[in-house]
Amino acid sequence: MSLYSALYAGVSGLSAQASAMATVADNITNVNTVGYKGVAAEFRTLVTDGSVRSSYSAGGVVAAPKAMISKQGLLQASSSLTDIGVEGAGFFVVRPGVSDNGEVAFTRAGSFKPDAQGYLRNTANYYLQGWPLDAQGNYVNTGNLDQLEPIRPSALTGSAAPTTRLEARINLQSTTANFAGAYAAGNIAAGTATAQFSRSFDVSDAQGSPHRITMGFVKTAANEWQAEIYAVPAADVTGAPGGLLASGEVRFNGDGSLDLAGSTAALFDDLNINWANGAGSSPINLALGSNGALDGLTSFSDPSAMIGSFVDGGTLGTVASVEISDTGVVSAIFEDGTSRAIYQLPLATVQNPDGMTRLSGNAYGISQESGNVAINPPGSLGAGTISASSLEASNVDLAEEFTNMIRFQRAYSASSKIITTVDDMLQEISNLKR
Repeated sequence: MSLYSALYAGVSGLSAQASAMATVADNITNVNTVGYKGVAAEFRTLVTDGSVRSSYSAGGVVAAPKAMISKQGLLQASSSLTDIGVEGAGFFVVRPGVSDNGEVAFTRAGSFKPDAQGYLRNTANYYLQGWPLDAQGNYVNTGNLDQLEPIRPSALTGSAAPTTRLEARINLQSTTANFAGAYAAGNIAAGTATAQFSRSFDVSDAQGSPHRITMGFVKTAANEWQAEIYAVPAADVTGAPGGLLASGEVRFNGDGSLDLAGSTAALFDDLNINWANGAGSSPINLALGSNGALDGLTSFSDPSAMIGSFVDGGTLGTVASVEISDTGVVSAIFEDGTSRAIYQLPLATVQNPDGMTRLSGNAYGISQESGNVAINPPGSLGAGTISASSLEASNVDLAEEFTNMIRFQRAYSASSKIITTVDDMLQEISNLKR
């Protein structure tokens, strides 16, 4: 009987509008939730018989909630150095705990703060994951989520890092008189020849112990200098007679720039030092200038001088703060003002973000509809970019939600009228038997 189908259609309308109103309630209550993605209610018909006949049987309606995960929320500035947002596609990789066996989840809620143990976690107690960086700032992306580690900058407090890079900008006066007497490699280190210009640098081994190495130069011809790099004292190193670590010729072009091609290549190679105290070390990259450039060794008429230098490594003090850059590099800032890059944040992407499974704590999981996950550095292979000191606001539009509330309320009221009207019609049928 068509009246009964109309009755059931009215009931389905009540259920559908009630479900739609639930999405509005969820959206409005989460309007201030960081990184929240709204849910839209879409309706689809229920059909009992697709053919059109003289008698029609109503099917009804059902609400199909759809998560608007791919919709970008507004990025808002934050005063916290560990607050981060995503511009474009991608999610932060998180776990509900610090153990490796915790279930991986994905979120856009980037309000991360150090907890009591120094791990970065957000307000939903999800721990941020990243690739650990080696001393040279490199990492390996195998695409395996198990290679990620919970980010804990405070673990560096009291540790040590070996020197891995030495940068120097030095001007060697072009009008300096040529060195008088015979010169052979190692004479400056041995003390049998006096350098016309020298500078010392303090480097560190893997245990944080300081050592001193010196660069000495003598001029042998126009635009030609002999250079030595040696340890002071020589007993600090092994396998280097007289403490000599590297030596060779440095040549300059007519404009005072470095002629790297004409210089001794070994003088610009990495220093591999064996410390006599048995401490470990890493190759020290010498950044002494580029070919034809003025970013390292130069030769002008100005007096010989050290223009600038940089040496990393040493004993690390207490971590004072944590900073996350726009490229997703997590750095620890120490009390002495030095910093060290320690992690690289990945961004996870899927083919269909709207098909991901919603989890408590404003996070998402992989589902059959979302497709497989890929992790890559920010800004590569379809991943969005990270905005440091920013938070992504909820993508809910309050005006739209209040409008939907009115629509769903009126539709719910109308569906109830269907039921009461059908009830009146059925009552009329019952009255026929009087």
